[in-house]
Amino acid sequence: MGISAFGIDLGSSNIKIYNGFDNSYFMEKNMIAIKGRDTLYAYGDSAFDMYEKAPDNIQVSFPIVNGVIADIRNMNTLIHYFIMDQCKGSIKPADYYIAVPTDVTEVERRAFEDLIRESNVKARKVYIVEKAIADGLGMDIDVKTSQGLMVVDVGYDTTEISLLSLGGIVMSQLIKTGGQKLDDAIKAAVRTEYNLFIGSKTAEKLKIAVRDVENQKKNAVVYGRDIISGLPIEKEISTALVNDCLNATFDSIVDNVRQVLEHTPPELGADVYRNGIFLSGGACLAGHLASKISDNTGLKVNISEEPIACVVKGLSTIIRDDRYTSLAYSLENGK
Repeated sequence: MGISAFGIDLGSSNIKIYNGFDNSYFMEKNMIAIKGRDTLYAYGDSAFDMYEKAPDNIQVSFPIVNGVIADIRNMNTLIHYFIMDQCKGSIKPADYYIAVPTDVTEVERRAFEDLIRESNVKARKVYIVEKAIADGLGMDIDVKTSQGLMVVDVGYDTTEISLLSLGGIVMSQLIKTGGQKLDDAIKAAVRTEYNLFIGSKTAEKLKIAVRDVENQKKNAVVYGRDIISGLPIEKEISTALVNDCLNATFDSIVDNVRQVLEHTPPELGADVYRNGIFLSGGACLAGHLASKISDNTGLKVNISEEPIACVVKGLSTIIRDDRYTSLAYSLENGK
């Protein structure tokens, strides 16, 4: 039976929405294309197709930066159109559950609630869910037990490292390192090593494909602009170069994971030792991050089957399973 509720995970790169009416979830790029001053030209995956290709009169942008809302007006527009698509053109009244990073200010937290209320989506009640809690639930972990759990969510702009116990967050650290930093590092290295300009989309594809290409014992083939001739060109890129870029950025994530572990209470630390670290987020599959964390901590690393969908799956569990309803709260009633 359908439930009149939506769960929303607003990532910097992707927006994931759970639809309680038909018990499904979908994901699209969290992007908008505006023509001229304020005419909506495209949104979601369609806007991403235009990214780095659009003429000057079409602005293509991400409204979420570093896990917080940077462009409320455009984010309002995106939410409205995505929900209208989910409701097949006629928006129905519903409750909204929105995942919010733990390490944001109270003002930023309230901005997430205001965003839903101001998006003209007939919101009845708006509930906040700690992103790390939804993340754990989305990996089929019972986050309400006293077992200590460490979840590392590697997103596009940020990485959130959280220690969970008894349905709450014992410790959390948000660092501004994620998939975009990896893309930027690859672009810079390819430019230096091969005199080649490549776009962010190409760098992202290279980051995702590097393990498969490496396993095939091949070099990666990319297209870009030669710095010297100024002409478009195809070049083979060494997978070793790409891995070196990724590893340099991974060091920051590993160092922060170690810091959180060093400050973890001993009893919870023992649980983490037994259970290992849980890795999620769209950028967690890049390169050899899991093995690097494991090698540097001596702990087992568990990777979700659908790392990019963990949070939205967790929101669906909170919406549908009465045992976990208490994990959502309203800012009106206090945390």
